This record gives sequence, structure tokens and C-alpha cells, in this order.
Amino acid sequence: MANQNNSPYIFPQTQSTVLPDPSNYFSSNLVSNPLPTNSFFQNFVLKNGDQPEYIHPYLIKSSNSSLLLSYPSRTSAADVISQVFNPDLTITSKQVSTGKHTITSFSDLSVTLDIPSKNLSFLLVRGSPYLTFSVTHPTPISITTNHSIASFSSTNSTSINKFTIKFDNAQTWLLYASSPIKLSNTTSEITSEAFSGTIRIALLPDSNPENEDILDLFSFTYPVSGNAVIKEPFCVEYKWEIKGSVDLLLLAHPLHVQLLSTTDTDVTVLDGFKYKSIDGDLVGVVGDSWVLRTDPVSVTWHSSRGVKEENKDEIVSALVNDVQNLNIGATESYFFGKQIARAARLALIAEEVSFYDAIPKVSKFMKDSIEPWLDGTMKLNGFMHDHKWGGIITYKGSDNASADFGFGIYNDHQYHLGYFLYAIAVLAKIDPAWGRKYKSKTYSLMQDFMNLDTKSNSNYTKLRCFDLYKLHSWAAGLTEFADGRNHESTSQAVSAYYSAALMGMAYGDVQLVTLGATLAAMEIRAAKTWFHVKMDGNMYEDVFTVENRIVGILWANKRDTDLWFANHKLKEYRLGIHLLPIMPISEALFSDVDYVIELVEWVLTDLNREGVEDAWKGYVYALLALYDNEGALKKVKGLKSFDDGNSLTNLLWWIYSRGDGDDK
Repeated sequence: MANQNNSPYIFPQTQSTVLPDPSNYFSSNLVSNPLPTNSFFQNFVLKNGDQPEYIHPYLIKSSNSSLLLSYPSRTSAADVISQVFNPDLTITSKQVSTGKHTITSFSDLSVTLDIPSKNLSFLLVRGSPYLTFSVTHPTPISITTNHSIASFSSTNSTSINKFTIKFDNAQTWLLYASSPIKLSNTTSEITSEAFSGTIRIALLPDSNPENEDILDLFSFTYPVSGNAVIKEPFCVEYKWEIKGSVDLLLLAHPLHVQLLSTTDTDVTVLDGFKYKSIDGDLVGVVGDSWVLRTDPVSVTWHSSRGVKEENKDEIVSALVNDVQNLNIGATESYFFGKQIARAARLALIAEEVSFYDAIPKVSKFMKDSIEPWLDGTMKLNGFMHDHKWGGIITYKGSDNASADFGFGIYNDHQYHLGYFLYAIAVLAKIDPAWGRKYKSKTYSLMQDFMNLDTKSNSNYTKLRCFDLYKLHSWAAGLTEFADGRNHESTSQAVSAYYSAALMGMAYGDVQLVTLGATLAAMEIRAAKTWFHVKMDGNMYEDVFTVENRIVGILWANKRDTDLWFANHKLKEYRLGIHLLPIMPISEALFSDVDYVIELVEWVLTDLNREGVEDAWKGYVYALLALYDNEGALKKVKGLKSFDDGNSLTNLLWWIYSRGDGDDK
């Protein structure tokens, strides 16, 4: 990006007392580099490293010098859907020694997990219907199961070394070996004589003979690693390094299928070849390069439709009051960020309604508030650089894992820093000289979670929070969870990438504008795919869909209606956490008015109960404005308080910039 011709700024170094030691599981050649803190394999490198991760289509767990493989079943209820880990296969070797696993390489779409004591190396590639592993030295292999082996047969020829394993639970698994292998079995274990080479194991998704033929055909072309490249706006390209002489077979989740371009690359979609998943059916795709294109989103400072002259006076009246009462009482990075971004909204609204007198006061307030964070003069908190994992943490978070909502253990980085970037973008727009003065520091904040090139800037890992396979962010950092990573606020992620794009506009950095807009667009598509629950949707079971219009927390392995801070029965919280902060980009996230009507009506029925807070009502009424402008305006004018990242000015701006209601 534009500033990377200069030496990247590094905030003052700190030695965290609460971060885990990455050398416990990463190989020695990796620990000197910035390491992922929100990755799809994060559980493999935390605590005992023995919690499962969902590597589509399998749940995979490493424990006791073995790798456990599960094609998960699923439980569904009105408030939660989860995949159930049941070890269908446990793979190890008869090597006597024991020892923990090691991560020897990783990429956007793959991770290599070695168990050196067992001479095993697992190439875990996302979306592979096969589990692929190599036996690095001649070693007897052991594969056990929790089921009973109902039948075991082999097909050995000059072209294929294949074994068919049928369990008493109706599962059929296929095993392929790169060279002849002698296997024998009991009712619960398959063992081999000493073997070295590559083995691939795949669940046969159903009894359709065509599916078995497909797995046979592609059995020995396998991916070693896979990377995702963003080289043009609103486009992500996947490229895999492969071994083998035929094409590569992988699986696409529903969002991939929506975005997959069959004109840019030579890929074939196998519509009938499917695996079940909590993310929707996974469909076979043949080809070693995919191009994914999404609809563009507009990155603008102001509303797309503008505010009519007759409505500006009312906004100005609220603006004068909100500017007069500007205040920040927070030293926590998240709440401070929300409040400084709230002030930035006032400056941009003042600009949009041509009330320029307010801008200098807001600008001074923002500078006085944010500069201590950038200069390191914040008395009770501030940004620090952690060399152990490679990233920004806070002073409070360096010795308290709970401080700043876990920012010091890499929780929620896009949420917190996104608010800072928004305020910085606005300040750099208003006062370019200020922007130039603080550019290196502000870029450091941005690159903490949006670094694309670790060679140009080795202080930060690549795209800390954004998952280039799922195409949305994860929020929880270096905490072990049985259900993998989780994501609670799609809107705060969208606004973070949008804010980075605005920062690129303020600094004339086209690459940053492109990256921010592309990630925001992908995040929006993912939210609509997995978080927004339509009445007639088929992503989730009816028992869940009937009761819910929006997911609370999306986990890698679960869909939860509860929030970290609220019970699922508080519907206004669930709506609000996926709308805040209200900015021009919000209309792209909630562009489906038919869905918005379903969502708002679902929440409105609950707002009459005792104790509902005005702050959360404000977000419900904001979406109401998309189809009932007058009703929303009346309700907003009756509110007596607002969320600390929102204001009456902002809500009036939103309502009055929705248009006349006839151009939905």
C-alpha cells in the first residue's frame, strides 16, 4: 500500500504476561514471523491443542499423538444448531514414541499438522473431501473407530490401491494409498504393515455409484497448500499448489457457489456431489483455481440520496445539542472507539447538511481525544506492540486477558480499531496536515488487521480477522473454544473495512480503498448468507428458522441465538449488534427491504415489555425507517437516550436520507 515504501511504524514494545507461547506448537521456522490469531486452526495451537476445528467437511481433532476425524452429525433446536463431534476415525501409527503435534506450515486455505513421533504429516486443506496424510518413514499405521466395521474390502490394481470400509452406522469410507499397502482389520481397528507414502481417506457422501466414481477419479491429485489473492476490486482468487496428474476436486460452500465465476477460470461444478455442513451443502468443484466475484459496494462519506432542504434545520438543531454535549468518559479501547466515531459522524453530518460552523469544534475534540492514543501519552491505556504473536495490544490488555474485551489476547481487533480508523479518516479528510502528521501511526493500526503482504510489513499477520475461505471475519482471538472461532457483530466488521476504505480515500491510497471495499462487500454477502434468517430460507432447519430472524453468534461449528452480553430473548440486542454503528454503508448491509420488514416486525412485538432500553430501540427504529419512514421518525423523537456510538443527530440523518419510500 502507499505508505509501505516507508518504514512501518511500530508502537512501543510490551511483554505480555497473559499471551500463550506460540513456540508450544508452531515449528521453530515460523515463530519468528507474525502468527495468525483468529485462524481456522487456532485451537490446534492453544492450551493442549486438543480441541476440534471444522475444516470443511470434517471436524478434526489432534490428541494423544493421533488425529481424530469426524463427519459431524447435527442437532437443531429453536435457539441453537450445532455439529456433534464423534470420532469416526482415529489415525495414528504403531511407532512406540509419543509427542505433541507441530504446525509446520499454514496458508489461507490450508495447514500442515505433523506428528513427528508417529512419522505422520497431515495436509489439512479446507473444503477437501479427502483427508490427506503422508507417512514419512516406513511405519505401521493404525486406524480405529468408535463404530463397528461391518465390512472391509480392497480393490488393488496397477492404477489404484483402494479400500472400502463400511461401518454399522451406515457410513462408507474410502481409503486410497499411493503404493501397495497391506491392511488387516478387526471389528474396530485397521492396521497396516510398515508403509511409507501418501494415504487419502474420504467419506462416501451417499450410496450413489457416481459419487464413488468421482472420488476414485480424483483420489490422487491432492492440494499441498492454498492461497487467496485479492488483486482487483470485489474479487478473490483461490490458487492451490497441487500434486498429481488429473484435476483437483474440492468443495464449495453456498457463498462460494453464489460468487464462483466459471468464465474467469476453468472450473466445473458437480451439482450432484454434495456433503452436508452447518454452512449449507458443500458442492464439488473441479479446478485448481477459483475466481470469486461479488457485487460492488459504494464507499461514500455521505448518504447516497442526500437530505432534503426542508429536513436540514431539524438535523442542525439536534447537531448543535449533540456537539455541545460532546464527551468521552471511556478509557477502554472499544467504548472509546465507539464514542470517537460518534463524534466523527457529527462532523460528516454537519458537512452534509452544510452546517460548517460545527466542524472546527468537533475536529478539535477528536484530535484532543485521539492523539494521546497515537502519541503514547494516554495515562490509563494505550496501544502497544506485541512481538510474540506480532500485533497491537493495549496497555491494559498486556497483563489482563479480560481487559478491553480481550483485545490483549487478540479479540475483536477489527471492531475496536475500525472505530479508530473511522475517526482518523474523517480527521484526515477535514485536516490533511493532521492526517500527514499521523499517517504512519494510523496505518499501523489499519495494518494490524488488514495487512496483505507480510513481506512488506512483517509486523503483522495477513488479514488478522478476515477468513478468506468463509469470506467473513472472526472476532475471538487466542482463546480455546470447543466450537472454534466465533463472530458476533457483522455490522461492526463491515464498518471496520468500510472505514479503512474511507481512510484510503482521505490519503489517496487506491489500494487501501480497493481492499477495504472488497472486504466490506464480502462481509455483507456472508452476513446475508448465514446471519440473516428469512422466513422462507432453507439454510437452517425449520425449528430454528421459525423462531429466529437473525443469528446471535455464528461459530465455526455452531449457530447460537444468545449473545456474549445478552440472552437470546432480548431480540432488540440481536438486531442492534448486527446494525451498529449506523453509517452510510449500513444501507448495503440491509438492502433487502423484504427481509428488513420480517426482522423488524419480529423485534417490535417484544419492545412493549418492561425495561427495554431506548439505546437499543433506536437501532430497531432505524431499520423501521426503511419501510415506514414516518412511523420511525415519530418513535425516534420519543427516545430519551441513545447508544454511546449513536446520537439523535445520526438517527435523524439516517431517517431523512432514506428517500421518499417509493424507490425501495
